[in-house]
Amino acid sequence: MPIVISKDIPAFSALKQENIFVMSDERAFTQDIRPLEIAILNLMPTKEETETQFMRLLSNSPLQVNITLVYTESYKSKNTAAAHLERFYKRFEDIKDKHFDGMIITGAPVETMPFEEVAYWDELKKIFDFADKNVTSSIYICWGAQAALYYYYGIQKHLLPTKLFGIFPHKKILDQHDPLLKGIDDVFYIPHSRHTTVYMEDVKKVPDLIVLSDSEYTGLSIAKSRDNKKIFLTGHMEYDRYTLKKEYDRDVSKGLPIHPPFNYFTDNTCTDVKVTWTSAANLFYTNWLNYYVYQVTPFKF
Repeated sequence: MPIVISKDIPAFSALKQENIFVMSDERAFTQDIRPLEIAILNLMPTKEETETQFMRLLSNSPLQVNITLVYTESYKSKNTAAAHLERFYKRFEDIKDKHFDGMIITGAPVETMPFEEVAYWDELKKIFDFADKNVTSSIYICWGAQAALYYYYGIQKHLLPTKLFGIFPHKKILDQHDPLLKGIDDVFYIPHSRHTTVYMEDVKKVPDLIVLSDSEYTGLSIAKSRDNKKIFLTGHMEYDRYTLKKEYDRDVSKGLPIHPPFNYFTDNTCTDVKVTWTSAANLFYTNWLNYYVYQVTPFKF
């Protein structure tokens, strides 16, 4: 089944060119089926690119998925045209009385700041409360995961000595046969790009949290709450082939201290890329939609 989005959003034509099954909202409304309602709070500066990345992953399910894009009203994006936000996005005020089957809260380039100093922190706290009450299951990504762990459980983030940057191997906690990782190999790869981390020992102290995956390079990679309502992913499974290259080239052009992404380029020229993470990413999001959203969500809210 397809992902349902407006045919005018840039992601529609991009996904169609990749032979991904997308359906316009006009056509979807003629079908006698309730799609899964998924909200994406997009905190990334490259909003159009991020939209496409998540829609690509969510489209792999046999389920019809209706996407609602959300932005923070308390901070105006400097990298996305206001017309794009006004046309394709909703404010939190527009959705606060609705229910969603699933929600994704992305990362954000504010990780070195104290949470309380982030411009939209107060608004984000309201969205966290909303997700806890009105969403069947939510995924929190990178800084979004750190922010949610801090808000829900008081777990602090910590500055890393150098940027964690590259494609890193992760292993499943083998005594946890969790449906979220069904079909994923015992060792799998996830992109990371961050300056901060949360300590594994702090997560393990919280009885409500279960660690599903870790890495000797990155520490915690995937955790969840015992009721499956909160999924925490410290990396970026959604990244496409050239996302890390764009970040690397950007930092090099600015003269910032940056090393080539670990386990990413095929040679020393920093041009050709080796993709090793997309199969695990597709399984992860398909499993989430199937086991943690579709099979437990009500037919009617």
